[in-house]
Amino acid sequence: MVASGRITGIIMLAIGLIIALGAVVWLGSGMAEGTLRGSGFALGLIVVLILVLPLAGGGIYLMIRGQSEAKEYGEIEKERKILNMVETQGQVKVADVALELKTNRDQVKGYIYDLVGKGLFTGYINWNDGILYAKAASELATTKCPNCGGVRELVGKGVVKCPFCGAEIFIP
Repeated sequence: MVASGRITGIIMLAIGLIIALGAVVWLGSGMAEGTLRGSGFALGLIVVLILVLPLAGGGIYLMIRGQSEAKEYGEIEKERKILNMVETQGQVKVADVALELKTNRDQVKGYIYDLVGKGLFTGYINWNDGILYAKAASELATTKCPNCGGVRELVGKGVVKCPFCGAEIFIP
């Protein structure tokens, strides 16, 4: 479950606040009735803080950690959606991917490069036409560009670029 850390953090924080509120009421009523002296109040307050501070601190930490995990999971889901779109259709327009993901072209480009870096995607992209193509690695084994037939140049890890048409080929 994605939001379990955040939910656990909220529960811990709520328990800490309930304990703190109950202790303040109990200690305050003891002081008001005169059945509790100042030293007993101080000791009670210290004991309550020993219980409440770790609960509240742990709760806040888990809430923050849960939010960052949810954001990371959202990014993974977007990459998974890109893979599904291009693998099922064979080719997909970058603009359609951006619309589907409710993002912009640069973010789509980042997702594609991340997928290539992880070794999860092979294919090529024609940035001029804005079309992403899924191809098997065996189909991209030649030194020619699948878009225009020009000779390709190595650009980076898993990325080859055609100097003629600008297509980027992603190979494992």
